[in-house]
Amino acid sequence: MLRIALPNKGRLSEKALDLFETAGLKAEFSSSRALLAQLGPDFQAIFVRAADIPEYVADGAADLGVTGADLVAESGRTVEELLDLGFGRCRLAVAVPEESAIRHPADIPAGSRIATSFPQITRSFFEAMDVSIEIAPVSGATEIAPHLGVADVIVDLVSTGSTLRVNRLREVATILESTARVVADPAALADPAKREFLDEVVTALESVLRARAKRYLMANVPRSRLDEVRAVLPGINGPTIVEVADAGAWVAAHAVVDADRVYQTIARLKALGAEGILVTKIERLMP
Repeated sequence: MLRIALPNKGRLSEKALDLFETAGLKAEFSSSRALLAQLGPDFQAIFVRAADIPEYVADGAADLGVTGADLVAESGRTVEELLDLGFGRCRLAVAVPEESAIRHPADIPAGSRIATSFPQITRSFFEAMDVSIEIAPVSGATEIAPHLGVADVIVDLVSTGSTLRVNRLREVATILESTARVVADPAALADPAKREFLDEVVTALESVLRARAKRYLMANVPRSRLDEVRAVLPGINGPTIVEVADAGAWVAAHAVVDADRVYQTIARLKALGAEGILVTKIERLMP
């Protein structure tokens, strides 16, 4: 039984559970408060703090884990990144009060106090710039620190930047970009028996992510305009052309198209005389 460490709360947890369920690995809990769950017959999920997942995976307590790239970097632990899941997108930014004259991290005076819940990343960033700073570790509400005199600058996670603006703070640099990642224990990957199962999980998750960016489109198109239809529906290996019942002037074209281009594709097909256009979501897509 291989173990997969998943976040125990928050949007990262919700999105990870939804992704695993769509991939065919639904979490089966024994009770609503259980911190363990079955993920199919071969895997057990353990639910822990996202910040602790790099530790669990690196120590071998879990073979696989889902957590943020920022938390992996902060932990300093050696894990193998297998897949970027794309959700949980944010950035770790340096921010100062709006009225500050600081425009760049290099402008921060030596000895300045920086409030952050990412002390390791922050220290390394400023050491690389040869800027001497003092870390003020905090675990939450970092934005209030400059207004309380606790710190001169903050390093915090930013999504839209609205929280910084509400608290009269201004970004001056981005230290790193982060999304949710699938990470693995290097020792588990070195075990051929475990590696096979872990590769299967990653392939299943990747197929779901790939499908979310695509749509399956079907349309009846004039046989006489097939060359033009092929240009509109390149698909993965070109459209699939199916004879319709009357075997006459019409054929059915099926193709996988980019989700963000569906409206344009439909417009171009209609201009070619297509009818009966149907678009559906895809649950999983293998290349």
